[in-house]
Amino acid sequence: MNLFLYVMTVLIWGTTWIALKLQLGVVAIPVSIVYRFGLAALVLFAVLLLSRKLQVMNRRGHMICLAQGLCLFCVNFMCFLTASQWVTTGLIAVVFSTATLWNALNARIFFKQKIARNVIAGGALGMFGLGLLFWPELSGHAATPHIALGLGLALIGTLCFSAGNMLSSLQQKAGLKPLTTNAWGMLYGASMLAVYCALRGIPFDMEWNTRYIGSLLYLVIPGSVIGFTAYLTLVGRMGPERAAYCTVLFPLVALNVSAFAEGYQWTPPALAGLVLVMLGNVLVFRKPKPVALQAKLA
Repeated sequence: MNLFLYVMTVLIWGTTWIALKLQLGVVAIPVSIVYRFGLAALVLFAVLLLSRKLQVMNRRGHMICLAQGLCLFCVNFMCFLTASQWVTTGLIAVVFSTATLWNALNARIFFKQKIARNVIAGGALGMFGLGLLFWPELSGHAATPHIALGLGLALIGTLCFSAGNMLSSLQQKAGLKPLTTNAWGMLYGASMLAVYCALRGIPFDMEWNTRYIGSLLYLVIPGSVIGFTAYLTLVGRMGPERAAYCTVLFPLVALNVSAFAEGYQWTPPALAGLVLVMLGNVLVFRKPKPVALQAKLA
C-alpha cells in the first residue's frame, strides 16, 4: 500500500508543475490558488458527507487545521508561484526537494524522533543528484535581487510545506484522517486567501478557455484531492522524513514531462544526477540493521 501511495504521489505531483505554469496569465496568482483549494475542499466534503466518513473535530483539531491550511494550502503556494516569475520551475523544484531534510530535522525537534543515518545519507545523495540535474540552471542565473528574492520565497514555501507535514502528522496521531483534515485545511486556506484578495482589491477573474479550466481541474482533483491525501497518508504511515523523499523524485517526472512539452534536453551530468537520486531513494527506504539488538544478543 505504501509503495502504491508513494508512486501515485510522485507521478501526480511530478506533472502538476506544467499545470501550475498554465495557470499563469490573466487570473491573479492568489485567485488561482483560491479557486484550486476552494473547489478541492468542496469535492472532499461532498465525498466525505456522501460516504459518511467526515470525522468530528474538537476546537484543537480545527485550530491545527487552520494552521495547516495557512502552511500547506495558502502561503507555500503563494511563495512558489510568485517565485516562478523570476526563477525557473526547475530551480524551484531543487529548493523544494530540501523538504526531505527539513522534515527529518523538524521531526527531531518537535516529535523527538531520531534521524536515521540512511535517511540523512539518502537525502544528501538525492540533493547532490538534483544539483547535477539542474546545474545548467544553477550556473546560468545571474546574482540579481529578483533571483535572490525568488530563491528566498521558494525556501519559505518549502519551510511552510514542512510545517504543514508536522501538523498533519500531529493530527493523525490524534486519530484524525487526512481526508477530513485536508477538507478543512483546504477550506481554511482558500478562505484566508479569499479575504486577502478582497482586502487588496484583487479581482476574481476567470479565463474560460481549455488551457486554464483544464489545468485548474487537474490541479483540483489529481493534484489536490488525490495527491495531498496520498502524500499526507504516507506522512502518517511512514513518518515525515521518509514520505518527503517524494519531493526529491517528482522533479524527475517533471523533467521528463518538460522534455516532451518544453524541449528539455538530457545531458551527461543530468543522467549522473538521475542515478544518484535513485541511489538516494534506495538508501532512504533501506531498513536499518537492528544494531542494538545484535549487540544485546552478543
